[in-house]
Amino acid sequence: MEPYLAAAVQMASGPDRPVNLARASELVREASERGARLVLLPEVFAWRGPRPEEREHAERIPGPTTAVLAALARDLGIHLCAGSLLEAASGEARPFNTSCLFAPDGELIGRYRKVHLFDVDLPGRVTVSESETRAPGKDVVVVPTRVGTLGLSVCYDLRFPELYRRLARGGAEILLVPSAFTFPTGAAHWEVLCRARAIENQCYVLAADQTGTSPNGVPDYGDSCIIDPWGRVLARAGDGDGVVTATIDLEYLARVRREMPCLAHARLTS
Repeated sequence: MEPYLAAAVQMASGPDRPVNLARASELVREASERGARLVLLPEVFAWRGPRPEEREHAERIPGPTTAVLAALARDLGIHLCAGSLLEAASGEARPFNTSCLFAPDGELIGRYRKVHLFDVDLPGRVTVSESETRAPGKDVVVVPTRVGTLGLSVCYDLRFPELYRRLARGGAEILLVPSAFTFPTGAAHWEVLCRARAIENQCYVLAADQTGTSPNGVPDYGDSCIIDPWGRVLARAGDGDGVVTATIDLEYLARVRREMPCLAHARLTS
């Protein structure tokens, strides 16, 4: 496969879904105009509001939001990972935090429900309890595509290397990490975790983050990035809305794995 351009979109989503979808579409189109064939949106890009309201704003999949993203992928002819959105599902009172992957024809080819929920209390800095309003998923999702084999994850998953090793063992070459990393945890750990997941699994990492301050009053870190399989930061967003792009070269990835076959050397695999 010839090298191609991938993009991570950074934005500051709020509680107005039409505004968020319009801004997301604008930034995805910008990425496509710059030549990107694979585009990643951040976590909860479509609606982000007070946690007590999450259930009433959750949608079925397929639904109105996924219809917009499917049409966008089809119109631009790109692979589009719609970060994550709150998914209403039968038999579960809490919504799932779900990442959806669309093919260039608009088909929904991958759906991943965030497994690890962010329940933390850093006194004086940030307190979040996602499990109060969101349900955890349980499946590991790897999707073969024409732009490489994609491993799906969301935000807090980044702290659990066993998930990414399972993705790599499932064939993943590019790890997608839509996120809404808080500033305190992001400043300390965001880049090192993104680079670690890339290095230990010899994969590209696309990490698209929220920026600004969330509707719950928590500052987001931003700093969306693209990392190569050697752990080099190829692109970084900084603050504010925007798009970062970098080249994905799967022949280079294969060479890294061939010359330093860490995945083949692993002995503790359970």
